[in-house]
Amino acid sequence: MTKIQAVVCHEHGQPMRLETVTLRAPALGEIEVRVDAVAVCHSDISLWQGGFGGALPAVFGHEAAGTVTAVGDGVRDFAEGDSVIVTLIRACGTCPSCGSGHPTVCEAPGDAAQGPIATETGDPVWQALFAGAFAEKVVVDQSQVVKIPADIPKDAASLIACGVITGVGAAINTANIRPGDDVVVIGAGGVGLNAVQGARIAGARRIVAVDMNPDKLDVAREFGATHGVLTEGRPFKKVKEILGGRGADAVLVTVGVASVYDLAPRYLANRGKVVMVGMPHFGENATYSPLVMADVGQSILGSKMGDVVIKRDVPWMVDLYQQGRLKLDELISGRWSLDQVNEAIADTMSGNARRNVIVLDHGDTK
Repeated sequence: MTKIQAVVCHEHGQPMRLETVTLRAPALGEIEVRVDAVAVCHSDISLWQGGFGGALPAVFGHEAAGTVTAVGDGVRDFAEGDSVIVTLIRACGTCPSCGSGHPTVCEAPGDAAQGPIATETGDPVWQALFAGAFAEKVVVDQSQVVKIPADIPKDAASLIACGVITGVGAAINTANIRPGDDVVVIGAGGVGLNAVQGARIAGARRIVAVDMNPDKLDVAREFGATHGVLTEGRPFKKVKEILGGRGADAVLVTVGVASVYDLAPRYLANRGKVVMVGMPHFGENATYSPLVMADVGQSILGSKMGDVVIKRDVPWMVDLYQQGRLKLDELISGRWSLDQVNEAIADTMSGNARRNVIVLDHGDTK
């Protein structure tokens, strides 16, 4: 067992504490990674609030980049010293979902109760989302890890692990946006900006960002939105005017608010699709008219983690970043230390942050 520092949640909604915990060595097929940077995702906030359930005590954080420090038996293609990103996408590789190329919805990802983290007295600590990256190190399955070039800054790389693949993947993989499509992205936060980037990369004709904050609409334009519309009044009417009266081929909802989903179909053209990206808390429901949507051939699609295959999709996103075609550095609105996770979460909840990143300084130690 290795002793590390980690931010532990003991009660939902209450401040978390930086504590010493134990981390077991990597077992068969597992990798130990020193966390160099981990971003704050809204899913971490929902877990902390108790909106997604989960056991306590727990270590959250799942959008990380770091350096491999040890590998377990059976690990292939990774070695100590490799630069990697760590995702929450733990996949068995053999279930029907994995076998059909959809590892984000793996049907047998493993037992979350058998994680590698424990208290100093040996009591289990939940490794949230199979990651638990608000910590100095993690031990994760090799299916969750992708090697990246060593010269990519870890703070920027960490964003790829969730926010980027979720937004870009939702546009390209789930929505299957084609050149010439008209697209609406509701919510111009971190994931929304990446959905905008994905629509731009896919060749969308017009990309309309919708948000309640005018400053966020200005930022969305920097990331590729052609228009911005405030949520006040009946924003879907304004959007349809921009789109020539027809409506959008795809509407990507990137905020986890059920009432937003109620209105999402109002933006659509005939045969358009609503893509569900943002995740409301358990118990929050949306309503639709099946008659209206079926009559004009509209659809609703769920998108978990952008339906990515990380070994396939992360490398080309890295290439786009290196070519200057995918913005990562511009997504970072603040950098914090590990003992400032509570402050970083509060700043994220204020609604002004794009992405806050926890940066760990390990000095010369592994």
